[in-house]
Amino acid sequence: MAVHVASPRIWSRDLQKAWSTWGSRLCSQSSSSTQPSHHPRTQAEKAKRRQAREKAILSSDVNDPGLLWSDKEKITYTAALVPGEKKDTTLPFPQSYSPEYVEFGWYQWWEKQGFFRSCDAHAVDKYFSFCIPPPNVTGTLHLGHALTVAIEDALARWRRMQGCKVLWVPGCDHAGIATQSVVERKLMREQGKCRRDYSREEFLKQVWRWKDEKGDEIYHQLRKLGASLDWNRACFTMDPGFSSAVTEAFVRLCDSGLIYRSEALVNWSCALEWTQRSCLAGLFCLFPVISRNSLCFSRCCLTFFVIFFSEGEVAVSTTRPETMLGDVAIAVHPDDPRYKDLHGKHCRHPFTECLLPIITDSMVDVTFGTGAVKVTPAHDHTDFLLSQRHSLPRLTVIGGDGTMTSDCGQWLEGVKRFDARERVITALMERKLFRGKKEHPMSLPICSRSGDVTEPLLKKQWFVRCQEMGRKAVQAVDEGDLQIIPHFYTKMWKSWLSNISDWCISRQLWWGHQIPAYRVTLENSKDTEEQWVWGRSAAEARQRAAVKFGVNPDAITLTQDPDVLDTWFSSGLFPFAMLGWPQQTEDLKQFYPNSILETGSDLIFFWVARMVMLGRELTGQLPFKQVLFHSLVRDKYGRKMSKSLGNVIDPLDVISGRLQEKVREGNLDPRESVVAMEAQKKDFPKGIPECGTDALRFALCSYKAQGEDISLSVSHVLSCRHFCNKMWQTVRFTLATLHDTYPLSGMDRWICWRLYSTVQQCERGFQSYELHTVTSALHSFWLHSLCDVYLVKKQVAVSVLYHCVSISLALLSPIMPFLTEELWQRLLPYADSDGTSRSLCVQPYPKTSQLEHWCFPKEEADFSLVQEVVRVARLLRAQCQLTKERPDCERTSIVNKKKNISISFVIKCENY
Repeated sequence: MAVHVASPRIWSRDLQKAWSTWGSRLCSQSSSSTQPSHHPRTQAEKAKRRQAREKAILSSDVNDPGLLWSDKEKITYTAALVPGEKKDTTLPFPQSYSPEYVEFGWYQWWEKQGFFRSCDAHAVDKYFSFCIPPPNVTGTLHLGHALTVAIEDALARWRRMQGCKVLWVPGCDHAGIATQSVVERKLMREQGKCRRDYSREEFLKQVWRWKDEKGDEIYHQLRKLGASLDWNRACFTMDPGFSSAVTEAFVRLCDSGLIYRSEALVNWSCALEWTQRSCLAGLFCLFPVISRNSLCFSRCCLTFFVIFFSEGEVAVSTTRPETMLGDVAIAVHPDDPRYKDLHGKHCRHPFTECLLPIITDSMVDVTFGTGAVKVTPAHDHTDFLLSQRHSLPRLTVIGGDGTMTSDCGQWLEGVKRFDARERVITALMERKLFRGKKEHPMSLPICSRSGDVTEPLLKKQWFVRCQEMGRKAVQAVDEGDLQIIPHFYTKMWKSWLSNISDWCISRQLWWGHQIPAYRVTLENSKDTEEQWVWGRSAAEARQRAAVKFGVNPDAITLTQDPDVLDTWFSSGLFPFAMLGWPQQTEDLKQFYPNSILETGSDLIFFWVARMVMLGRELTGQLPFKQVLFHSLVRDKYGRKMSKSLGNVIDPLDVISGRLQEKVREGNLDPRESVVAMEAQKKDFPKGIPECGTDALRFALCSYKAQGEDISLSVSHVLSCRHFCNKMWQTVRFTLATLHDTYPLSGMDRWICWRLYSTVQQCERGFQSYELHTVTSALHSFWLHSLCDVYLVKKQVAVSVLYHCVSISLALLSPIMPFLTEELWQRLLPYADSDGTSRSLCVQPYPKTSQLEHWCFPKEEADFSLVQEVVRVARLLRAQCQLTKERPDCERTSIVNKKKNISISFVIKCENY
């Protein structure tokens, strides 16, 4: 289960790798490591920060009025329309912009026309392929996903308009842990049954039934967001074809020696209802020390603050007394002067009377407790590392259900682990070995699904050897075969992959790809050691076993490993499995390697590094040539999106204008639910206004996605909706003036130059994947050049105005597909078209090379004075609170010293 990292009692450079940031973020069984930038925050610190946050949210002194807005008139498309048919754009032009009216019907028409299918594209020599990061089938998309879709769809549409054969593949991840957890809670809530009440086959039927009911919700959201995906190639990681690819990958990696089986700890969720504690007692007890040849049981009083050493005694610190029955050694630092005389000696276990060696290791933190710690390899990740270095045995004393095992003796057998803690402390007191306790802040490993404290348990696992594959992934970047954008992620990439540990791919679940490995049992064999084979099917595995052991296949009994593969293993195959691998399909030949991978920066090691390693190993090629990372989306206060904060927003709520109270549908505790609901009420006292897909996409693309995290506010999306209305009114004005003609003037040439410059900025922005420069250039041109200046003229050149509007719409199409399509279709009857134009989304994207005749740099230089005049006029009009009535020039004859122009002249110039 995914966990928050525990703060271990032994902390050194080696363990910083084991208990690093990635230890807290990777799935519990993952043994990957990296160097942390700081010590993990303790539970006490987290609790303090959470309480302060809740107080701020619940405080009545908060002056932020939240998002306030006025209702707009609802305008809907009322004409009869068969889904997939084209809208009638000859209907009267509505007076104002309405997202519901504009977006109605277009996506179904695009999809039916096949505009998104790569097989229908006319280009044959230019390809652009990539996949969407497959979201978990369990949930719904949030604004972070919406950012991914906005960026990726803009790139896909831009390349499609450039004439490329674009393949953008949709998909969903089966999300083993998350899905199984959701279904188990559903069954318990509705039927009062747990997973163990079903057979594996029966439970999997329940999961598939749930997936069939809920699985299409994400695809519905993607369509609402306007994602131009090739839906004929939609891919689910549990589909038969994809499952075959997963099996093939496992078998090939096993055959090449890159997958092996070994014993390791997993963070096991016992699913017990125990609440997290911010502080656990650090206990101190006495272990009688004996030399190699003599035994001594003398005792002296030891406390936490002053520790006395005498021959025959050592004080030991622990935060987990319940695991004492699994202790196999005592560890001290070799340079700790307090224990110099104890090196190489043994001590007697307080309960079992077994002899425990006193080992020395530099991993021990001399400042922790007494500086002497007990070693329990079967229930502590740090101690497991120590057992590997010192060849120590591993005793399991806690079972999978969270109760003590029979190895603990009758007095503890079957007792729940935290009840056992109290019994052990009582027993130490009775034996007069207990020396007190002190609160010790630490981080608890919490299961992110069940909420219980996870238990490190020893289990046999399958691992992938990653060192050599990691070295090749670093080499690919060094040699320029793989480009990482932004470049500053390259250092992180190299650092992590250069020190990567082997990857545990076993998961103790039922939902997922069952590992295609089989335990072999031979007739009349007395060998108790495990023997394993693997195969693409049970029949193939049987033949492999027969060859390996030299026996008749009928004399072999096979038992498939009940575990499933890590979800990230199957996701790591996505760039080529989605194209039909291992079969050499036409899609694989045309579109692999992919052109680019675009994803959030938080997946750099979860997903991206593993795709690179597996892709190169299994296909001989890198899965993509470029990796583009975008930042994470936070709320307007800079807080991480969290259900407990009430700031997780469904993109459809922003698009359609509502705020569903999904908090009450979640699994929050009552206090978190109150805080979340209160936060929603303060941030959105009237709910969320209807902003529309185009405004949301434009807002998301307007942030610098390659820099710091994005603090998104709905008010910014609302301002982009106002920009949409500005575009709507501009086209209404344009359609009303297309019947008039006037000769070209200096201002006409100036607006042509501004459009040329805008096209140039859009080209550069898309090529560098900096979409915020594209949105900024288009917003500035449309608002500040076209509307604020050029349309102020009483006479405009029809051809110039038409081309400014139509080219701007084409420039905006990849980012705002619905609005631009609606407006472009209304302008289409006035175009010099041969009748073959069908949709703006497949029209050529404007190029500066086609508009060089519109380059008028002299007009741009001369017009700067006019722009300054208009700017000053509006500034003074606002300051003097002037109305549209003609002012008294005598009374308002104020001089602008900078340009030596009186305000009366300025106002007349603007009116002109």
